[in-house]
Amino acid sequence: MIDELDRRVIAALQLNGRASWNSVSRWVGASETTAQRRYQALRERRLVHVVGAVELDRTGSGSSMLVRVHAKPGKGLELAELLAACPETRFLAVVTGTADLIVDFVARDNEELMRLLFTDLPGAHLITGTECVAVIRSFTSAAMWDTGLLPAEAVADLRPATLAPPCDRDDWDRAPQALSALEQAVADALAQDGRLPVSALARRLDRSESSVSRALERLVARGVLHFRTLVEPALLGYQAEFMVWLSIEPDQLDAAGRQLARHPGTKFLAAATGRFNLVGHMVLPRRTDLFRYTGEVIGALPGLNASDVTVHLATLKGAWTRLDQGA
Repeated sequence: MIDELDRRVIAALQLNGRASWNSVSRWVGASETTAQRRYQALRERRLVHVVGAVELDRTGSGSSMLVRVHAKPGKGLELAELLAACPETRFLAVVTGTADLIVDFVARDNEELMRLLFTDLPGAHLITGTECVAVIRSFTSAAMWDTGLLPAEAVADLRPATLAPPCDRDDWDRAPQALSALEQAVADALAQDGRLPVSALARRLDRSESSVSRALERLVARGVLHFRTLVEPALLGYQAEFMVWLSIEPDQLDAAGRQLARHPGTKFLAAATGRFNLVGHMVLPRRTDLFRYTGEVIGALPGLNASDVTVHLATLKGAWTRLDQGA
């Protein structure tokens, strides 16, 4: 569906979703015009989405709850559609293993979470069971993931200086800072199109370019807004996409999280509550690589008590964006 140049363009944007076309062109082996044209073609086919994503804990805008869902036999896809349409669903994958669906719900507060899980859960009549784990701290995020398709020099050049691994943050104990009305409007617009130029943002919001530019700079400088490039991993050569669910001794959780976060296949990793207190979203080149991965990577983690793997069959939604409707 795509060629090597397309993959290099995607890899560059994965490192920095708002990188200039001049910067991208230096590393993909094509002119600015060609790189931009390739991206626009991928975007029009809905194979690639660049979106702005707000850090929930830094803004107090909500909290994440990962839910393992068991569906009635033969009803998994019907249920997936109902859950994907829910506005509180940030991520949804159809998986195989000890669950049928993995859903990431984001709720503003406990009242909203209770309503969602216990009163108004979409497709409840199709569900036979759920298991919830609350995300409490991230070790790494999808914005930090490197596809490995570009050299280390490209990573150093393209990746924003403000982007650092969440496990190295020193502000976890600070109170969240709510966004101003303009900052929220900028973030909302960029959640739809992360490469929207400041001039277009200003027109859409009916504000001056200077005020919009300053608001965007504040969001990025404070580490509140990151840019993600959403793409099916198989298009980049990663045939195995899966989630790991790990039970780690509490006094070894930080060490295990930092160790697993360094693995090149780790896209997302977070500490959580419940039976599984370390949860990650991973990719590998081949499904057969899972055999060695479970023994050499998961098995080597300090304090490991138990592990589970759910393999992705399809990802319907990520960063609140539908991902399964490409041409």
